Amino acid sequence: KCRTGPLDIVFVIDSSRSVRPFEFETMRRFMMDIISNLDVGPNATRVGVIQYSSQVQNIFSLKTFFTRADMERAINSIIPLAQGTMTGLAIQYAMNVAFTTQEGARPLHKRIPRIAIVVTDGRPQDRVTEVATQARNAGIEIYAVGIQRADMNSLRAMASPPLEEHVFLVESFELIQQFAKQFQDKLCGVDMCVEREHGCQHSCVSTPGSFYCECNPGYRLNVDGKTCSPIDACADGRHGCQHHCVSVRGSYSCRCRPGYYLSHNKRSCTMIDYCSFGNHSCQHECVSIPNGHYCRCRSGFTLQPDSKSCRATDLCNGVDHGCEFKCVSTEGSYHCVCPEGQRLQADGKTCSKCGAGHVDLVMVIDGSKSVRPQNFELVKQFVNRIVDLLEVSPQGTRVGLVQYSSRVRTEFPLNKYHSADEIKKAVMDVEYMEKGTMTGLALKHMVEHSFSELEGARPLSHNIPRIGLVFTDGRSQDDISEWARRAKESGIVMFAVGVGKAVEEELRAIASEPVEQHFSYSADFTTMTQLVENFSLNICPEEGKGETEIRSPCECEALVQFQTNTVAILQSLTEKNILWARSLAQMTARLEDLEKQIANKK
Repeated sequence: KCRTGPLDIVFVIDSSRSVRPFEFETMRRFMMDIISNLDVGPNATRVGVIQYSSQVQNIFSLKTFFTRADMERAINSIIPLAQGTMTGLAIQYAMNVAFTTQEGARPLHKRIPRIAIVVTDGRPQDRVTEVATQARNAGIEIYAVGIQRADMNSLRAMASPPLEEHVFLVESFELIQQFAKQFQDKLCGVDMCVEREHGCQHSCVSTPGSFYCECNPGYRLNVDGKTCSPIDACADGRHGCQHHCVSVRGSYSCRCRPGYYLSHNKRSCTMIDYCSFGNHSCQHECVSIPNGHYCRCRSGFTLQPDSKSCRATDLCNGVDHGCEFKCVSTEGSYHCVCPEGQRLQADGKTCSKCGAGHVDLVMVIDGSKSVRPQNFELVKQFVNRIVDLLEVSPQGTRVGLVQYSSRVRTEFPLNKYHSADEIKKAVMDVEYMEKGTMTGLALKHMVEHSFSELEGARPLSHNIPRIGLVFTDGRSQDDISEWARRAKESGIVMFAVGVGKAVEEELRAIASEPVEQHFSYSADFTTMTQLVENFSLNICPEEGKGETEIRSPCECEALVQFQTNTVAILQSLTEKNILWARSLAQMTARLEDLEKQIANKK
C-alpha cells in the first residue's frame, strides 16, 4: 500500500459516447485498483470521483466516503453520461468545486497534495490549455491518462511538469489494468520520511518527492517547520472563564478562585454558601463571603462581642430621630409621641400646634349660566378670602377646587399646590363653565374623587378633618339628597353657602349637624364676602367672634398655667414677710386686670 502520507485525489473520468460499456467497466476497475492500494481515511488519503461528457456530474466528493468499500460501491453504481467530450469543463469543475474545502479538500497551508487524475479516450471538444494552466497554478497536480484514441497534444496540454512523469498513453482499455500498477508506483514514489533525516520533533508526513512535519494535537509547528510548541488555548481570550483559564495540551479548563465552585456550564463560578452548612450559630442572619461567613443583626439590633448574638439598639440615642417632643424606642425601631392634648402630624415627627387648624378642604363652586361672568369673578374672590384664613402647606392645610354646571370639572386636586399664593393664582385663572346646575353630580364627584388619597387627601388614620364647602346660586337640576348623605357618612364635614335664588331646603340637606353652624346665605353676590366671617368662626374658632364664648384650647391652657404660677408666687411671698403686703395687693390687682382683659378678649 501507498504509505507516503495523505493525498487529496480526484478522478476525472471521461464517460462520453465513444467509451463503450465494456470499456467503461475497465475504467471502473482501474480506479478501484488504485484505491485498493491507498491508505484512505479522514486523516489519510481522501478520494473523490467526477465523470464528464457534455456536462459534469459529481459521483462523490472528498468528504463523502472514508472507506474503500463505500468508494467501490459508489464507483460500481456510476451510469455513463454518453454524450460529448468537454474535458476543459471537467477540469474547471475540479478546480472550482471538487478541490474546495467545502467539498472536503484540506486547506492549502496543510500542504497536502491535491492530485487530479484525468482519464480520457478522445480529443476534447473544448479548450483545455488555459483552464489546465489555471488549475496547476492553483496547486493541483494533474496526471493525464489517455486510452486508445486519446490526443497526445491534449494530454500534454493538461498534465503537470515534468510531462514524462505525468502523461501516460495506454494502447487499449484491456491494458489499463496492467497500467494501474505502474501508475501506482508513480503516485506513491519514495517514502521521504524514511529515506531522509527529516528532523521533525513529533511526526513526519511523506509526500511525492518531499515531506513535511506535523505536531501532535495541542501543539503548533514553529517557524522552523520542525519543532513544536504547546498551544495556549487561553491566550486568545475567548475561553469565557469567569475566574481563571488553565491551558492543557491545546485545550483549556476553567478554575475558580478559593471560596467558589465551578458551575455546570464549566465556565462561570458560584460562591460557596457557607451559611447553608447549618453550623454558623448566628442569632439573626448569616452572610456568606468567599472563604467563610459572618453574622449580621436585623435593623435596630447590635452584634455582640461573640460575633453571633444580637441585642436591641436604642435608636433614639443612636440616630437623628427628629421627634419634636419625645422619641420612644421599640425593638428594632422607634416612633415619636406628642404631649397630651396635641396630635402627631402626618410627617410622624412634629406635633399639632394650637391655632393650626389643619384640614383637607375641597370647595365646590357653582359655574352655571345663572351665576353670570361678573358674579363668577366675585365667587373666585370669595374663595380666595377663605384661602387667606388657612395655613396652606403639604403638612398643614391642603386645598382643592371643583367647578360644576351640567358637568363636573376638577380645577385642581388637594395635592396640586402647596402655598396660598399658588392656590389664589390658580383660582383667578379658572374659566367660567356656564350651562346647567347639577349639584348632586358635583357632590358625587367630590365624594368619589376629590377626597381620594390619589388626589391628595390624607388617610383617615391621620385624623385630618375633611371639609367640603359647596357654593350654589340656585335650585339643583338633579337629586342631591343621596350624595349629601353619603358625603357626611364618609366623615366629610359639609358647609353649604347659598346666594340669590339658592334653595334653603337644599342648603340644609347639604350642611352637617348642627345645621345652623354649617350653612350660610347671602341675598346677592356683592355681600357674600361677609359669609367668610361665619366660615372662620367654625373652621378656626380661636379667630372668630360671636355671642357664644368659644375658647381656644391653647388659650385656656395658658390661662390655667398663669393662674397656677401666680398663686404659687403669692403664697411664697405671704410666708416670707408681712412687709410684702403692699406689693401683694398690687400684684393681686394686676392679676384681676389681666383676667378681665383675657375675658374681654373672648
